[in-house]
Amino acid sequence: MGLGLGSLVLLSLYTVKEIFLAVMIVFLFIGMRELTEAFKSRDIRVPFVPVAVGMVGTPVVAYEWGSTAALAAVSVTVFALLLARLTDGADGYVRDVSAGVFVVGYLVLVGGIVALLMRPDDGDHRIVIFIATTVASDTGGLFAGAFLGKHKLAPTISPKKTWEGVTGSALMCVLVGGGLVWWLLDDGKIWQGVLVGLAAVVTATAGDLVESMIKRDLGIKDLGTILPGHGGVMDRLDSLVVTAPVVWLLLELFVPS
Repeated sequence: MGLGLGSLVLLSLYTVKEIFLAVMIVFLFIGMRELTEAFKSRDIRVPFVPVAVGMVGTPVVAYEWGSTAALAAVSVTVFALLLARLTDGADGYVRDVSAGVFVVGYLVLVGGIVALLMRPDDGDHRIVIFIATTVASDTGGLFAGAFLGKHKLAPTISPKKTWEGVTGSALMCVLVGGGLVWWLLDDGKIWQGVLVGLAAVVTATAGDLVESMIKRDLGIKDLGTILPGHGGVMDRLDSLVVTAPVVWLLLELFVPS
């Protein structure tokens, strides 16, 4: 499954970048659907239409017109969300719109940021750095935790995570980030990639813990079943959505587009 998804990403990025944009929107849309459906287990009902429109529109306008347009699209999505929930009455209004704003920040805004990451001429390389570094965190943590893990990182949130796993994630992220930034980006330095890798291991680990906490609160094991052996789309996106803004910001600072 991982190889298949990776091949799809690389093929779309290095042929027509807009194909990757469409693929990303589809995956984020499915993830958004999984998350809003899971909220219903706690009687939280996010207005679907404005969030869905924002999920599609924000990455598109961000890719076409840049960060100002992305910010405007997110703002309009939040305002539309607040208005759409008015028709269902006051009971649970704050609860539902708060969950909706969470989804907008967690997925819609991140979709726009990934589009900004892809927007420059070397955006395909920037996306590869972002995804490869995040996957390196998951892979390094998996192997180090499986073979060496003894000391629990956050047993009340994610019992399987260990400090040894985080160390493996950090080593793998530093190697992948340092190598790819130096190799793929003009004027990219190894030390810049190392910092990107260190930041990625923090955000990827945090993203995984955040989703674990969400699932524990909702009382579910996985947010979906669409990916065999992996659960739902959101179970694969948890590290990526938190890492994307940090990688975009660091790359803009180190190697401005």
